Amino acid sequence: MERIVIAGFGGQGVLSLGQLLVYAAMYENQYATWLPSYGPEMRGGTANCSVVIDAEKPVASPIIATSDTLIAMNKPSLDKFQMSVKSGGLIVINSSLITDKCANTAAKAVYVDANRIAHENGNNKASNLVILGAYIRHSGLFPKEVILSTIEKVYASKPQFIPSNKACFEAGFALD
Repeated sequence: MERIVIAGFGGQGVLSLGQLLVYAAMYENQYATWLPSYGPEMRGGTANCSVVIDAEKPVASPIIATSDTLIAMNKPSLDKFQMSVKSGGLIVINSSLITDKCANTAAKAVYVDANRIAHENGNNKASNLVILGAYIRHSGLFPKEVILSTIEKVYASKPQFIPSNKACFEAGFALD
């Protein structure tokens, strides 16, 4: 079972990133839940979601007390959720907006200059996909091809975004 908290502000694709993971799980015949949480402001306000994926049994609850992974897209999100990541867990940090080092030294921190990388790959709105690439690389939750296929399916109604979305994911996946 993988418990993931994804957090940032509205407009960063936080909720979309969570949905992509759930769709990937469903396409792979796994069990998954997605629980969004956001302020009334939406774009610019706080946003986070909880994703729980289990390959073997139904997920009993989407509520996460201790996460395996935190994806922090901004500093307030890192500050709020980093200490709830389990020892040995993973914290993926958008270093484009977060200059602080992770205080949870019991978890592995991965720093990704997601905004810059998304811009370099022709899609300023796809920093979430850069982060997703880095997360998949470090977690091994799904093979890279599963996510690439999920991007194609999810964005099928907007095919003009598929190449740049895939490029952003691949760029994040290529990071060490």
